[in-house]
Amino acid sequence: MPNSNFAYDIADLTAKDRDHMIHPWVDLGTVQSREPLIVAQGEGACIYNVQGQRMIDGIGGMWCVNIGYGREEMAQAIADQARKLCYFSPFGIIGTPPSIELAERLTRHAPGDLKHVFFTTGGSTAVDSALRFVHFYNNFKGRPNKKQIITREYAYHGSTLLSASVSGKPADRGRMDLITSFIHHLPAPNPYRRPDGMSLESYGDQVVGDLERKILELGPENVACFIAEPLLASGGVIVPPPGYQRRTWEICRKYDVLYISDEVVTGFGRLGHIFASEPVFGIQPDIITCAKGLTSGYVPLGAFLVSDRLYSELTETAGKGQSFSNGYTYSAHPVACAAALTNLDIIERDDICGHVQRVGPYFHQQLETLTDLDMVGDVRGSHFMVCIECTADKKTKAVPPAEWDVARRIFEKCMPRGLLIRPMGHLIVFSPTLVISRAQIDEAVAILRACMSEVQDDLRRDGFKIAA
Repeated sequence: MPNSNFAYDIADLTAKDRDHMIHPWVDLGTVQSREPLIVAQGEGACIYNVQGQRMIDGIGGMWCVNIGYGREEMAQAIADQARKLCYFSPFGIIGTPPSIELAERLTRHAPGDLKHVFFTTGGSTAVDSALRFVHFYNNFKGRPNKKQIITREYAYHGSTLLSASVSGKPADRGRMDLITSFIHHLPAPNPYRRPDGMSLESYGDQVVGDLERKILELGPENVACFIAEPLLASGGVIVPPPGYQRRTWEICRKYDVLYISDEVVTGFGRLGHIFASEPVFGIQPDIITCAKGLTSGYVPLGAFLVSDRLYSELTETAGKGQSFSNGYTYSAHPVACAAALTNLDIIERDDICGHVQRVGPYFHQQLETLTDLDMVGDVRGSHFMVCIECTADKKTKAVPPAEWDVARRIFEKCMPRGLLIRPMGHLIVFSPTLVISRAQIDEAVAILRACMSEVQDDLRRDGFKIAA
């Protein structure tokens, strides 16, 4: 335990939470009656609540605490930079040593000619800024009609108006006003939900063809970009068919459509590489967005990296009198950039990507053992991002009725036993810190198996039918 002194007034904190906090993504009808999880400390792959209870953090904060909790080296780097220079305006040709060094450092890891970096405050603003850059670029090039954006259902790209509009999770789109005039969603490339009897190869042809058909329907001269997470993360860790990423990238090149790879989740080691686009999926995007693992969540920071081919067209004589009028008060924040540099030092020095490559497959394999449970329909993902999909019928793949509240039930049983998971309707998502050990994986899977078995028995006892 990092600090045994858990002297918190839990009742007072709970009351203040209910009276004053507005939490994202919670059932508003239950916020006044449910007990909040109040996390006080963290160390390595674990967190501790205010009662002092240890839990393996199966969600890595929010896909982001890649190097683990409690890194003294990170705390020191943040403090040292705050003492030197806590902040300065990022506007105009103004930089700080950490932001300049970080920009260069990121381009060393980036594929192709992604040699220019625009810093933001997080993943949502990175995506928002990248999309605005694409529209700015086409206006600059005298192509004002080339503005249509293609994305996918069950994608998640952020919470600003523009980034939320290109997101495609149905649960996030209710009661929200979103941009629809130039944004188009393709069906999610989810092999588990492919038509009965269709081969994986044929399904791959279908979902790749969805992109080409949409580009031709809209007219290539009107399509600005295709934005895609390599794996659809919070939409349920959807793993597209083999070759999908490369084939869709090639279609974009064929029709002069920019390809944006949203690596906010998959970057900085989660799939075993700093950026997964080229080493894992064989693509060299025009733009990569990143955040989360960029600082391992120690402080907020986001960025998009853009191709030298694109950026060079905007500069020198052609760009005289023009400016990309997009930015944030905390763009390229020196403290955040110093944290990101130290984060990269740790990832490289401790061979965290190598650890993910070695241990990630074991994590996935251990979770796959849960498929012997009647209500587990699918276990999918890669390395340290995995989803378990629960079903009411393994043969028909029927989604459990909402009243089962199956993932929430499992979540509530896991916490007292020392495991934190992410419940999403009938899905359970895992994205642990990248320093989790094999022993901690075994502990987590054992807890999860026991809790899922209990929930399965409880549901049957309540009269719900689960068909094996």
